[in-house]
Amino acid sequence: MNPNGIIWSAAIWIIPLVIAIVFHEVAHGLAARALGDPTAQEQRRLSLNPLRHVDPVGTVALPLLLALAKAPVFGWAKPVPVDARRLPHPRRDMMLVALAGPGSNLILALVGAVLLGLFTRDIYGVAPGSVTAFVAANLLNFVIINVFLAIFNLIPLPPFDGGHVVAGLLPERLAQRWDALARFGFPLLIVLLLVLPSLIPGANIVQRLVQPPAQALAEWYLALAGAIGA
Repeated sequence: MNPNGIIWSAAIWIIPLVIAIVFHEVAHGLAARALGDPTAQEQRRLSLNPLRHVDPVGTVALPLLLALAKAPVFGWAKPVPVDARRLPHPRRDMMLVALAGPGSNLILALVGAVLLGLFTRDIYGVAPGSVTAFVAANLLNFVIINVFLAIFNLIPLPPFDGGHVVAGLLPERLAQRWDALARFGFPLLIVLLLVLPSLIPGANIVQRLVQPPAQALAEWYLALAGAIGA
């Protein structure tokens, strides 16, 4: 396989991204079930089958276009259903459910870093484009993507997980108004990530708020991988 080709570039980003997104959504559902809401289980969404979670735009089209454009790759899956009315302490429990997604990504990044460290012990001298190089590239991107998704989803605005945390901390009346913004989630996402940075370069929310902590955390994970592989 050509390591400079389109198929290689897309695969080494999309494969780890899909895995990271699926685990992220399943973590939300598992947390909700543990707290008393079995809605995700009833709708058969507690599955690692990507087809149950794929959003045609957020999981396939957008990541593919970003990978081909050599831009930072991100995406989303169909949200796992959670019914706050079935939770014993809705406001607190919804915060915990929201945090389960980013938390799962940080755990996956740790697993990926350990595997990368173990795998790269014997990778030196491996031919570019080989299966070994392909696996190593996927593991590297798996760490980066999981860290990015964790930080990205903690942006304190609806529809991000961080927005649910903010709602849980606000007084109930303000929280209801805050949650109402979620209906504008997708347009807000497009404006914040694509439109606003193109109009005002200094207003790039990813570059200013997400990239610095994500880069620092990713460097820590990769340093761990390097220590394991040494």
